[in-house]
Amino acid sequence: MATAALGKLNVEESSSWGSRSVECFEKLEQIGEGTYGQVYMANERKTGEVVALKKIRMDNEKEGFPITAIREIKILKKLQHENVIKLKEIVTSPDRGVDDQGNPEGNRYKGSIYMVFEYMDHDLTGLADRPGLRFTVPQIKCYMKQLLTGLHYCHVNQVLHRDIKGSNLLLDNEGNLKLADFGLARSFSSDHNANLTNRVITLWYRPPELLLGATKYDSAVDMWSIGCIFAELLHGKPILPGKNEPEQLNKIFELCGTPDESNWPGVSKIPWYNKFKPARAMKRRIKEVFRHFDSYALNLLDEMLKLDPSERISAEDALLADYFWMDPRPCDTQSLPKYESSHEFQTKKKRQQERQHEEMAKRQKMQHPHQHVHLVPIQQSGQSNPQHWAGPNHPINQSQPPLSSGPSQHQYGKQYGPPGGPSRHPLGGNPSSGFYPDRCARGNYSSGAYPAQGRGPPYPGSGIPSASRQGATGGYGAPTNYSQSNQYGGSGAIRGPDSMSGNRNQQYGWQQ
Repeated sequence: MATAALGKLNVEESSSWGSRSVECFEKLEQIGEGTYGQVYMANERKTGEVVALKKIRMDNEKEGFPITAIREIKILKKLQHENVIKLKEIVTSPDRGVDDQGNPEGNRYKGSIYMVFEYMDHDLTGLADRPGLRFTVPQIKCYMKQLLTGLHYCHVNQVLHRDIKGSNLLLDNEGNLKLADFGLARSFSSDHNANLTNRVITLWYRPPELLLGATKYDSAVDMWSIGCIFAELLHGKPILPGKNEPEQLNKIFELCGTPDESNWPGVSKIPWYNKFKPARAMKRRIKEVFRHFDSYALNLLDEMLKLDPSERISAEDALLADYFWMDPRPCDTQSLPKYESSHEFQTKKKRQQERQHEEMAKRQKMQHPHQHVHLVPIQQSGQSNPQHWAGPNHPINQSQPPLSSGPSQHQYGKQYGPPGGPSRHPLGGNPSSGFYPDRCARGNYSSGAYPAQGRGPPYPGSGIPSASRQGATGGYGAPTNYSQSNQYGGSGAIRGPDSMSGNRNQQYGWQQ
């Protein structure tokens, strides 16, 4: 496939796509899972090249190939840039169908389809979650510069990503960063007249205009997400970890101030503004809360997190900000340290195993309390240990072995996050990962359920089913709900709840 020059799309079609079988690849291990299917690390048998295979789940499709996957494939075939994940090809796996009695159905096949991506060693969330790891300022500048470059390329070519978060930003051990998971992406026109769904972008990274019900928006929605990522890298944890839409708005207002006609002309006309307008005015506190940032970083962050989308800085202008041109300068990608593979999906899996081990230990302690209450008597000199403490059959010598940590350290799953979505934390909150504790809304909103979601085919009626970030996900994409558990587009664990439960359990899902 030809590679497009900067600012231009690749229009060459690859006629060979779909002609090869998945048997051309040897699956090494599963690195993600979600409603979209599974993601595997694999070797191409002939060349030995390591790739990521994302299986497109067809079980629930009654009308052919999933439209979400069609849209993602179409966009990724045309976006060819060093900071955008590369979709290498599509392969198939023809499986012979069987009838209700398990007998082969002649020549009928129900095949599987896989998207083949270039393999990346880490996602930003998985890497940042490594114990004791903090990025240096030159590293953060290097990653942010690459992120903004890739996003600028997308915006120039009129593509909105609509799901930027750490687990969808992939890294390799050469220091390259790539935007991944275009399952919610869509092309947009410069006239901005189309109505788009507002149920996109993982909750913690969703801008206020979408939370207030706007259905006409542009590339500024992605820049808000970039600002949240930027602050998270500098601060060491997510800055707006809301559990639901009203609480998310409350956190935004507490940090960025209350929106009104003076600081955001036209805000009162957005559908849900009057319903969720705070009872009391709040001032903008970004420079106060993050006063430990250097002045150049603080100025750039302030421009990224403007309440008024029309005032928000663009990716192109952000690349020209003083922050990237003042010492310390962004480091060279080749100088970045190399790490063991770190992906959110595997991180979540490891944490689940650790919790299971802890729970097993607690149950054992409750079942055999005497093991922890009785102490070995103090021995007099020359006195041997009592016989009742010895022997392999005594309960104290029968503790169960620890759980295995799993087949590999690869962390390609994602999905922890606040309740209701595939995020970087388990449902029910984020008790143990070191992020902000949950803070509930303080009664600044009128009572009542969150309004029905905005228009967004292919979801009929009131919109996409409600759901947060409950699955695993990842940068390779999958419909969200987003369950996003792995960077190749699966639904796994992610940071922050996604708002479409079930629909986009992996970054490979699509909404209009």
